[in-house]
Amino acid sequence: MKPNVSVLSVLIASFYFFYFALIGVHIIFIPKILSQVGFEPSAIGVIFASAPLVRFAIPFLFLKGFRLSQKTFFTALSLMAFGAIGFYPALEHFWPLLGMNVLFGIGIALILPYIEVIALEHIGKERYGKIRLFGSIGFIAIALILVNYLTTPYIGIGFLIAMALSTLMFGALIGLKEGNIPSNECGASDEACRFSIKKHIPLWIGFFLMQVSFGPFYNFFTIYTTDHGVSLEMTVWLWSFGVIAEIMMFYFQGKLLMRNLHALLWITAFITALRWLLVAIFPSSLMVLFASQTLHAFSFALFHTAAISVLFSLYHARRLSQQFFFGISYGLGGFVGALGAGIVYQYAPSYLFVAGAVAALGAAVAFWINNKPKKMLVVDNQ
Repeated sequence: MKPNVSVLSVLIASFYFFYFALIGVHIIFIPKILSQVGFEPSAIGVIFASAPLVRFAIPFLFLKGFRLSQKTFFTALSLMAFGAIGFYPALEHFWPLLGMNVLFGIGIALILPYIEVIALEHIGKERYGKIRLFGSIGFIAIALILVNYLTTPYIGIGFLIAMALSTLMFGALIGLKEGNIPSNECGASDEACRFSIKKHIPLWIGFFLMQVSFGPFYNFFTIYTTDHGVSLEMTVWLWSFGVIAEIMMFYFQGKLLMRNLHALLWITAFITALRWLLVAIFPSSLMVLFASQTLHAFSFALFHTAAISVLFSLYHARRLSQQFFFGISYGLGGFVGALGAGIVYQYAPSYLFVAGAVAALGAAVAFWINNKPKKMLVVDNQ
């Protein structure tokens, strides 16, 4: 028996709120905290590259018979929470901190794709954005709150732990309501159950490069702006402004998603390349930085929903396709982006966001090649 959709909607919205509040602490404040306790940019890049690398490796287990059962989902939630708690004693020690971030990454690699497919199945594509925007609200809320209390590095870690435990609680409630879910839900025939990247190679290259382009932003934007004279408080407002634009897009994107989804991918990737160029050329201009943050509506919100909707339509093995999307983009792409951004910022800091723009432009080209021979893909309303 299916759980009540309205109850499930509330639980999923709450999960998104705390999950992305957790991500907000991790990507806005933890890099700055690590810099404050003495880590060099290259070391920060290695630490932040570890979780995405694990995220990339996890989906391949599903091709070997691994199943994302309720028990596995609960284990992933526990690993995520344990990794976050482990940040506290490990904060000033590279190898223990790296280990905790790996455990954190294993948990993150499994829990979000599981929730995303439940959201698409039970809430539907049209309402997805209006539920997903609660994650954006959580992200912006934690940023505006924590900046006023971050007097020591360990306060930031305390917030990380609190958000992880809240995510654990709501994730567990969703898991209990949803019950045991198989790792894929494709049709009866063996052919329908097969999953292959080879048929859409440019698409997957685009997903990878798009997330590589976010390496400078997710891992070094706070450090980059404060190094160019922007205060930490104003930097948090820049992050928040981008999320406000993201929320607006999530709420109103429904009609855009009725168009050619493949075209939306290359258009949003091209806009992302423009965004990173603005940050690279005008690193100290608040006006330009705020303008660039408005483009987050396209480079994240519209791109993300278009991407998961394309995969939802292309593949019968929907959970597996989402696992690989997060693994190849946020996993492998996040790993290369974080590691590359750390190296570039240590040895050629003025080229940090130029490198991001080049990667985003490469993604736009890949998506354009993938779109060129295809007919229009329209999302089903039913």
